[in-house]
Amino acid sequence: MPEEKKDIGITVKKQDDLPEWYEQVCLKAELAEFSPVKGCMVIRPNGYAIWEAVQAYFNANIIKPMGVKNAYFPLFIPESFFHKEAEHAEGFSPEVAWLDKEITGEGERLAVRPTSETIMYDSYSRWIRSHKDLPLRINQWCNVVRWETQATKLFLRSREFLWQEGHCVYATEEECEHETIEYLKRYATLCKELLALPVLIGRKTEKEKFAGAKTTYTIEAFMPDGKALQCGTSHNLGQGFAKAFGISFTGKDEKMHTPWQNSWGLSTRLIGAVIMTHSDDKGAVLPPAIAHAHVAIVPIIFEDSKEEVMEVCKTVKDRLKGLSVILDDRDDYTAGWKFNEWEMKGVPIRIEIGPKDVAKKQVVIVRRDSGKKSVASIDEAYKEVSVMLESMQHDLYRKAEEFLESSIVEAKSWKEFTDAIQKRKLVKGIFCGEIECEDTIKDKTGGASSRCIPLDDEPVEGNCLHCGNPAQHKIFYSKSY
Repeated sequence: MPEEKKDIGITVKKQDDLPEWYEQVCLKAELAEFSPVKGCMVIRPNGYAIWEAVQAYFNANIIKPMGVKNAYFPLFIPESFFHKEAEHAEGFSPEVAWLDKEITGEGERLAVRPTSETIMYDSYSRWIRSHKDLPLRINQWCNVVRWETQATKLFLRSREFLWQEGHCVYATEEECEHETIEYLKRYATLCKELLALPVLIGRKTEKEKFAGAKTTYTIEAFMPDGKALQCGTSHNLGQGFAKAFGISFTGKDEKMHTPWQNSWGLSTRLIGAVIMTHSDDKGAVLPPAIAHAHVAIVPIIFEDSKEEVMEVCKTVKDRLKGLSVILDDRDDYTAGWKFNEWEMKGVPIRIEIGPKDVAKKQVVIVRRDSGKKSVASIDEAYKEVSVMLESMQHDLYRKAEEFLESSIVEAKSWKEFTDAIQKRKLVKGIFCGEIECEDTIKDKTGGASSRCIPLDDEPVEGNCLHCGNPAQHKIFYSKSY
């Protein structure tokens, strides 16, 4: 019998040392591990299953209904492409990894894609000729590289990560703007329905917008340690990239026109947001909609009743059709050790079956998030588990939403603002939105940055809480990842 390790559990509490706790959860729940390549990570099957759930939901609820088609474009981008749009190139220049001409044998350097606007828009310039070719809606699932990262934080920050990036082209600004916001709203719905994750929806300030964009919209989650996490963005790119890459079309008026474009993306950072938001001191807590398994059946074995117990376990598993079920029939671990392992890995429901349960024709059902136990007859097990899974998904969202709402502080003065930032709150106040003012605020507060202007932005009266100049917007501020 293998030795049951005593240190397999989480050794620090979430409230005492969140960074160490988070890393242990990711590692011990077998979601990811650090790579021998500096700045990179290995996504293990338990973690990748979450990404597959995101992909499946995304393809069904965003790609298909919005008329988007999946495609794939090269990892390498010619330097001349990269520099065609000046603001974009300048914004990404510190993050780009380059393959020199000595390596490529080509006439110019190749960038390892930090994002795909330039390589995709070169193709668009050939694909688009007429208004009949519009709108063009393309998405790709791929990896990107941002070389500036020094300290790897599993799922949250690494040099290479996985994401989707959508890139669309429209005949009119109105259609472009409408769909730019629509993608963002669908991201928020994905976070709620799939990840049980509440988010703020808003527009980035001029300082924080995407390099080369006219306007950037964002969804922002708020983590238990008082830091915001950007979970997805959607950018109205205006006409800048179209002009830089020679994308034009003949309109219904038979004249040449320059189209409007947007881009939108979310990444494996979402997995980090889910783990940090929902998990506890026992390990990962996964919303049922993304869990790699819904149920773990653990038999409680004694030699004189082993056969009978295992037979009932198999029967229960067969009756849970439509759910992903693990029957842990390993002989070399105790039931208690198995309980702890499946708690660590975040399986939403545990079913315990022992000889006393067999005699009573019942099962014991345990919820991972609350630890609540209930008893159901074997015939009612499927119904009870289904209700529990639905309830757990709802309760996780409600708990996270209550935390988000309780973390928002509306500041009326600079002192109220700085006090709230010091208490690691998500602070809402009126600001001018000028880049220099934001830079100074960040310096004075030790890193607080603007997260977003609410999507329902209304005219404000009064002066900026920091500089005293006329305020332009209500803006959310906090520390961030």
